[in-house]
Amino acid sequence: MAEIIFDGNAYHTYGGLPAVGSRAPDMSLVNTRLQTVTLANFMGRRKIMFIFPSIDSPSCAKSALVFNQLAEGHADIALIIVSYDLPFAHGRFFKEHELTNVEGLSAIRHEGFGENYGVLITEGPLKGMFACAVVVLDENDTVVHTEQVRDIGKSPDFAAAFKALGITIDPDELED
Repeated sequence: MAEIIFDGNAYHTYGGLPAVGSRAPDMSLVNTRLQTVTLANFMGRRKIMFIFPSIDSPSCAKSALVFNQLAEGHADIALIIVSYDLPFAHGRFFKEHELTNVEGLSAIRHEGFGENYGVLITEGPLKGMFACAVVVLDENDTVVHTEQVRDIGKSPDFAAAFKALGITIDPDELED
């Protein structure tokens, strides 16, 4: 169980993030076209998964935009954003911001995702939603990096996620 901070208060998650070196738990999530997506859809590609409470949260939205920007030119990486938001919310956000480098996935049909990935918030006002986290997988779905973002209002370490895949991010590329 991880301790996270939301609005200055501490809350807990169910379990913990998958261990580095372990095989990632499979998932069955829904994309913006209402299609079921599993890890097999990204077979052979390296993956960065950004998991968060809601695309309508300012900090989560900003992080999704930064990940989209940083993924430019890295077609060999599947950048996946995951929340309980409806696929329509992801679609609206993608269209509004012209996102082309990320895939938005909703956990509406996979109640076990939060438990399997250790991100399900178990108490407080966000109970049942996901904590902010990053899980990076190699092309064989082995976990190579994880980050539990302790404060939901903060951004993840973008550079560390890409570094786990051997990609150096220039700090000047990161928006403030």
